Amino acid sequence: MKRIFMAALAIATVGLLAAGSAFAANEIVIGLNNVKSGPLKTPGEGTELAVDIAVKEINAAGGIGGKQIRIVKFDTGSDPKQAVVATRKFAQDDGALAIIGPFSSGEAAAAFPVGERLGIVQIPNASSAPGLTKNKPYAFRLTEDEGKQFIRLMKTIKRKNVPAKNAEVLYVSDERISKIVGVFLMPKLMKKFGISVGKPIGFSYSSFDLAPQVTKAMQSNPDIVGVASVGPPAAKALKELRRQGFKGRMIGSQLFADPNNIDLFGSDADGTLFAAGFWYKLNAKTRAFSKKFDAEVKRHGLKRPFPHHVDAQAYDIVYLLKQAMEKAGVTGNPSKLKAERAAIRDALKGIVFTGITGENVCFDQDGDAELPGYIIELKGSKWTLFDQHPADKCS
Repeated sequence: MKRIFMAALAIATVGLLAAGSAFAANEIVIGLNNVKSGPLKTPGEGTELAVDIAVKEINAAGGIGGKQIRIVKFDTGSDPKQAVVATRKFAQDDGALAIIGPFSSGEAAAAFPVGERLGIVQIPNASSAPGLTKNKPYAFRLTEDEGKQFIRLMKTIKRKNVPAKNAEVLYVSDERISKIVGVFLMPKLMKKFGISVGKPIGFSYSSFDLAPQVTKAMQSNPDIVGVASVGPPAAKALKELRRQGFKGRMIGSQLFADPNNIDLFGSDADGTLFAAGFWYKLNAKTRAFSKKFDAEVKRHGLKRPFPHHVDAQAYDIVYLLKQAMEKAGVTGNPSKLKAERAAIRDALKGIVFTGITGENVCFDQDGDAELPGYIIELKGSKWTLFDQHPADKCS
């Protein structure tokens, strides 16, 4: 009896494994390496909603090559070490064909090399530090470089005659991308556009009192103050600048281009200028996405007045992967996983994609998307479109 039972168990086990393989072959597995907790929770929590909207739309229309998309998710808590864990899990345990994410520049810097070793495409929607994808064939980004967006802001300031004879820079010293933007990008590019700028002044993310740093910045009576930071620290800097009598404009790259910052900044923010990678009122497609996104935000009890550019980019990444996977002819068959991951990588090279983030979007030789830029001015606690710039051509 024992032998019969063991034989039956073995047959049942083989049958279950075969059924599991058959199921896996009839779906397309994609990993979502995102942020729903930690210091980047506020800008990151909409990513999941945007991805879910796109997946629901695509699956309702027949999926990818007739197969339904299944998203496996991992919240990194804004921790680069956890981003590495997520990449390994998706590639080795979940059988994912590609990965959306990691979210931030610090996470991408840690996880990209892992993806290269495992041979799986990763496409972040928010990591914007320059050079992250260079010499990494499996690393692509559907987000615009911070430096490029800040150049666009400088061009707007010049052509719109915004007073900017002299400037100071404040930056968060213990956050990777903020430090890169504050120490290297902002001062260098301000000088390139003929603006006199002082030595960058750092402060920690958790700093409560910024009076010493702002007092130092105010000594030159600046026309503009560049703040390299995500929303909460930038709001502290702005509040202290106004308290000390600053009458000029705060400016930024994409780092604090988060709609939730409207409430954080308050009325002190009038005149603030920054670059963003998405304008939700641009056309019928952006408005339609914004309407769906707003409904999901309310359903989940979140707070976001309209989509962040990282939300729009997350949505478009799903459609981008659909286009690449169909071009590559992927089947989702686990026995072809390695070859199909490589085929997705190859399909992304030279692809031209149209979505809510831009028309005829292409990738440069390093896998970075060429996207348009929008210059936003805060007026009366509202975003207003101050200027816009077309995407660069791919070389």
